[in-house]
Amino acid sequence: MSKQECAVRGRAAGDNGCCPALLTAPLGEDQAVELAKVFKALGDPVRLRLLSMIASREGGEICVCDLTPAFDLSQPTISHHLKLLRQAGLIDCERRGTWVYYWLLPEMTDRLAGILTRPAGEALRVHAETGGVAS
Repeated sequence: MSKQECAVRGRAAGDNGCCPALLTAPLGEDQAVELAKVFKALGDPVRLRLLSMIASREGGEICVCDLTPAFDLSQPTISHHLKLLRQAGLIDCERRGTWVYYWLLPEMTDRLAGILTRPAGEALRVHAETGGVAS
């Protein structure tokens, strides 16, 4: 959607709430490639649990030493999963001495929420043949 179309909809171009593209217009190739990496990172149960543990941690960050014992996996495997979450832009980290601390990057989760949210006030259509909900 163009900047002008965003403005017509009552939002400034660049406003994070603008243009929930997935439900209102086909994704461009670049956007689809970028989003596929994020959804692929979230498509693994271990990574989804890791993200949840990081995001829900009081204080906003968690040490890798607190993540590893929650799984029946080796430390290198956990590190690999965390690396994929970082590459997808979902988390970031910082080394402090021996340990690495992780935190959520809410910009990406907010972006995903915006992409998957129906525009306000838009009713769902019921598919006549199957009785299922159509967008």
